Amino acid sequence: MNQSNTMKEIPKAERPYEKCEKLGAAALTDVELLAVLLRTGTRGENAISLAKRILYSAGETGILGIHQFSMERLKKIKGIGRVKAIQISCISELSKRLAKASYSSALNFSRPDTIAQYYMEDLRHERQEVMKLLMLNSKARLIGETNISRGTVNSSLITPRELFIEALQKDAVSIVLLHNHPSGDPTPSREDMLTTKRILDAGALIGIELLDHIIIGNNCYISFREEGILQKGF
Repeated sequence: MNQSNTMKEIPKAERPYEKCEKLGAAALTDVELLAVLLRTGTRGENAISLAKRILYSAGETGILGIHQFSMERLKKIKGIGRVKAIQISCISELSKRLAKASYSSALNFSRPDTIAQYYMEDLRHERQEVMKLLMLNSKARLIGETNISRGTVNSSLITPRELFIEALQKDAVSIVLLHNHPSGDPTPSREDMLTTKRILDAGALIGIELLDHIIIGNNCYISFREEGILQKGF
């Protein structure tokens, strides 16, 4: 396809809108789906060509790479201005929220797999480590969540005092720690183990139980509870 072609010059059966109308959205390629959402291309380049260039900029990850784009990075792509950068950012955020919402009804804080699935899209695309504190009531229902650190999880930077002040303010009975490994490998590091032990011991002193520490990788996770680490000790 010549990049200068307008949509009207593309055979009708190959145009994304007509193809979607006739065959359904599932029949569209990643490039065609993005082209539909972008609506228009730029001068001398139709929406399909622009969408292809954006996905090519995402590297080997293809469409998943869109989650890695910041507004600033998007604007550096030729043909992407403020409006299109906002559109693509919103597409990324919408996909995360849809994925999260699909697991909301199955979320069960006694089952690490449901917690991991619920937060997977929030965390697996992060380029830095983000640690979340999930606070639960006596019925093991979520009463609050907050990010307690961003960057490398370090036992000297995450102080139990600040963490448990937050939990006490919410009247939490138990907590769950959750963080990601940008490498995609959820294997606990030495710092992960030290951080978990400090928080486990501090919680035992003040009566707030650490139920689990879950590390999110790329579509995979490790639960300290499932691995028996919390029960066996350190």
